[in-house]
Amino acid sequence: MNALVKFVDAMEILDSRGNPTLRVGVMLGDGTVGVASVPSGASTGRFEARELRDGDSSRYGGKGVRQAISNVVQLIGPRLHGQDVSRQAEIDQLLVHLDGTPDRSRLGANAIVGVSMAVARAAAAAAGLPLYAHLGGPAACRLPVPMMNVINGGGHADNTLDFQEFMIVPHGAPSFAEALRYGVETFHALKAILKSRGFRTAVGDEGGFAPDLGSNEEACELIVDAIRSTGLEPGTDVSLALDPAASAFAVGGRYDLVRSGGGPKTASQLTELYRSWAHAYPIVSIEDGLGDQDWEGFREHTDMLGADLQIVGDDLYVTNTQFLARGIKERATNAALIKLNQIGTVTETEEAIAMCRSAGWNYVISHRSGETEDTFIADFAVAMGGGQIKTGSLCRSERIAKYNRLLEIERELGPRASYVSPFNSPRRGSLRS
Repeated sequence: MNALVKFVDAMEILDSRGNPTLRVGVMLGDGTVGVASVPSGASTGRFEARELRDGDSSRYGGKGVRQAISNVVQLIGPRLHGQDVSRQAEIDQLLVHLDGTPDRSRLGANAIVGVSMAVARAAAAAAGLPLYAHLGGPAACRLPVPMMNVINGGGHADNTLDFQEFMIVPHGAPSFAEALRYGVETFHALKAILKSRGFRTAVGDEGGFAPDLGSNEEACELIVDAIRSTGLEPGTDVSLALDPAASAFAVGGRYDLVRSGGGPKTASQLTELYRSWAHAYPIVSIEDGLGDQDWEGFREHTDMLGADLQIVGDDLYVTNTQFLARGIKERATNAALIKLNQIGTVTETEEAIAMCRSAGWNYVISHRSGETEDTFIADFAVAMGGGQIKTGSLCRSERIAKYNRLLEIERELGPRASYVSPFNSPRRGSLRS
């Protein structure tokens, strides 16, 4: 086996929004190839690693990635020639040093993460292992509980909802396959309910429905109705999770719920809104409930809600250990969202997860709104063993690809496969009459 890099190549492909992105290939001396495609976010944190776009308005509205491809082929490829792909950390460190900027803006985070992921794939193939086993070792057998985005608003849809994602969490299922069934049946039940009540059933960027509802709260009511209509028990079999993506409606130190007509709120008032919802609905997790600069608000938010709910930081941390360290010290949240392309390499992502583990925090492996059919994060979620994944709704092939890969992994693991809820106890809520 020759696990040394022979050459690195890249090409321009399209993501799920029809925008250009990279597909990177790493070939080894024995002909083994590792390939990875790079996702892209729409709701991006201001401190996350930066994609490199061409800015040429004559191609793809300036969103082309030819320069990032050139960086992979002309700058990164020669430096990786002869490197042993089994030494992921050394290669990732080389990539970071070659870029030399804190936000990966010289070579582009899209170029760097594509190479890092392709290296991991090549190493797994060279070792004759599935990716989850290569990255996680023999203990990698925990299938993640999915957070399935079934109603979209905010930056993911043009509708009346301020909050970006309303998700279902089938944590009460006995296996991943059954969890997927719970989710699919709830998704189709929700479509039928929306249609019967005269709402549109078009979907947003991540495959969730994007109706014009009368309030943000109505989305929760509809989802609970959908869960019940399948014969499942809200809070026991399937719960709710929210990603308001509050940075998008943070204005001058307040939060303005313009779309729904909810008006401006302070951080305390918004937290009180979430608290009232958590008493009314079976909510288990809230992500980015406040803005990415509102550290004081997040401390109060977690102090009030964190004993009962998973409070997830995404834009607050952007998978960066520097921000995570502050969050842990200040108890700003009790969980973190993990996105490979927010920080740039597989190794740095693993370091962020290690920090979460040390703090006793939960962590959720996440996709981006602009996705490809690449299933890297499905294997990565199993490898990291955190028991949670966020990869979109129950339609659109770029989302379904991840779910189907997890079905394959569960089948490969056989009796070793584990599906364990990361939530301490069922959350039933008590719907208003």
